[in-house]
Parts: sequence; C-alpha cells; structure tokens
Amino acid sequence: MKTEAIDPFFATLAAANPQPRSELEYTSVFELLAAVLLSAQATDVGVNKATRTLFALAWTPQRICALGVERVTELIRTIGLFRTKARNLVRTCEILIAEHGGAVPRERAALEALPGVGRKTANVVLNVAFGEPTMAVDTHVFRVANRTGLAPGRNPAEVEAALLRRVPERWRLHAHHWLILHGRYVCVARSPHCDACAVRVWCDQGASTMGTG
Repeated sequence: MKTEAIDPFFATLAAANPQPRSELEYTSVFELLAAVLLSAQATDVGVNKATRTLFALAWTPQRICALGVERVTELIRTIGLFRTKARNLVRTCEILIAEHGGAVPRERAALEALPGVGRKTANVVLNVAFGEPTMAVDTHVFRVANRTGLAPGRNPAEVEAALLRRVPERWRLHAHHWLILHGRYVCVARSPHCDACAVRVWCDQGASTMGTG
C-alpha cells in the first residue's frame, strides 16, 4: 500500500464506524483483562457466552480466587484450552492481589508478567482500558496488514512495528479495532468479500483484482 493511500484507507473505515469497540463483553478493566486472557484461540462470541456466567459469580480478582481453579474450569469449559486458561486466570488474580492491590496495572511489563498475558493481550488492555495507541496484532490484523500491503510482516511483532511506523497518529487509537473488524467481516481468510469492500481501491490485493471479475 502506498503511503498516500493510508490516510484515505483509515478515513473510510472511520467514516463507517467512528467509535469501534471490542466485541468482548466487560464492565470493568479487570473483566476486560480476564476476557482477553480467555480469548486466545477462541471466538469473542464463545468467550462472551462463558464470561456472562463467570462474571455474574465473580467480577473481581478476589472473587475469582475464591471460586478456585476447579470451579473456574467448569465455568469456562466451552472455551478452547479451558484448563490452562483457568489456571492462568486464577494465578493472574493471585498476582494482582499480592502485587497490585487487586488492580490491573497500567505498565506493559507488569501486564506481560501475568500468566497467560502476552504482548497482544497487554496491547488490548493498554488501548481499550487506558487509551494508549497500541497495536494489538491478532490473526485478523496480521492477515489484513499483509494482504492490503498496509504493514507487511513475517510475524506479529514485525506487523506491529510496521503499523506503528506507518499509521498516522490521528488513526492510531482505533486502528487495530478497525483492522480486526474489517478482517472478521469483510477481509476474511477464505474468499474475502472484495466486491463489498469499501477500501478495496487502496488495498494491494484488492486493487490488483479490480475489473477482473
């Protein structure tokens, strides 16, 4: 994607969805952290179904710890990797209580030190909860960034660095949300809906197929 195409690319996505939001359901910074931790290799729909029950019973680190690993495991068993995630969530809650007074830390290093919390999860929390212009690179963002030519990279770290380098400051706060939603509903992995894509003209792959079908 040419540099001069990036601004109209994001302006078009922004016009269609001025205030994009995560599709995970949460009512606090802690619930956001827990939901994102549980979302690895799972759909937001599946996570929301499980967390509605979980958060109705336990919506703080203290209450999660009181439930214990066995009960949390039962409550989230519909999510992939539920046993590992249950252990990580309870251990994360123990650390939040012991080291952060039960609050979710705002520092990247502290977030990434929590069990089950990697760079992507930390980026989501920093962006959504604390308003930092981070780039959380999931499978959708990785695919869209490479397919469009916006920020090519061989791995999430390379794509994240390219996005931070290429995305104009005015779009950075919401950029990863626009890219996630675009990848989830339009620029899907198999048979992308190029004919219905509002930003096709600026996409390396989409532009190359215009007028061919």
